[in-house]
Amino acid sequence: MAHEQHTYICIDLKTFYASVECVDRGLDPLTTNLVVADESRGRTTICLAITQAMKDLGIHNRCRLFEIPDGIDYIKAVPRMQHYMEVSARIYGIYLEYVSPQDIHVYSIDECFIDVTPYLDLYHTDAEGFACMLRDEVLARTGITATVGIGPNLFQAKVALDITAKHVPSRIGTLDDETFRKEIWPHRPITDIWGIGPGVAARLEKYGVYDLMGVAALDENLLYDELGVNAEYLIDHAFGREPTTIADIQAYRPQATSTTTGRCSRRAMPMSRPTPSCARWSTTPCWT
Repeated sequence: MAHEQHTYICIDLKTFYASVECVDRGLDPLTTNLVVADESRGRTTICLAITQAMKDLGIHNRCRLFEIPDGIDYIKAVPRMQHYMEVSARIYGIYLEYVSPQDIHVYSIDECFIDVTPYLDLYHTDAEGFACMLRDEVLARTGITATVGIGPNLFQAKVALDITAKHVPSRIGTLDDETFRKEIWPHRPITDIWGIGPGVAARLEKYGVYDLMGVAALDENLLYDELGVNAEYLIDHAFGREPTTIADIQAYRPQATSTTTGRCSRRAMPMSRPTPSCARWSTTPCWT
């Protein structure tokens, strides 16, 4: 039986913490030099966020204060996590004016996925038009700029956001199976791809693999020998496949949980191993 065709968008609130601080000061988040960091902790403290203007100067996100070169004038904003959660919840409320909560998966405080499949006919638009509508509404009502990825599954939408959207003026990136092979297969470094960290990249490098094209060409048995059950995720993603849907994520219940204290909230995270694919996409909203 053929699977139903879906269209997903992945929305990220650009430099969210820093953008909130700029908006509250009546400043443009795209042109203001601002970092979110508690200077009272010393110059070794990590910046939780920096504005796009700081990134354009070559400053790396999550840098430490002492790593910002002398001679750059910038504003230091003390983190206000409760406030950021409130703004995030307000933006989520904007989304709910257009879509049902059953079609939204909140991935983090500044990022969510929406299955827009049932809404394109309803609003007489295409996926890019729908993404523009949400992006413009959030900007008009909060001053926060959003970046959007569009794809036929969660993975391609996420990759479109992380890689493709950064290089287009609209900040909306779109992938399908054809453009995924053309644009994402040769992309390097491979660690830009969601779910591939330095450890996996180092293991792949042993086989002369530096991009998803190399993963797709590699003997699957080698990948299973090297990565175990996690090779299944990597193989699927090398070909742009992702069977998990938002409905799967919302229906997922871990066999066991533990409660940990994070910077945003207390989160219940699955402890069972190996984790099913939907667990890799699951998280708990910081503002719940």
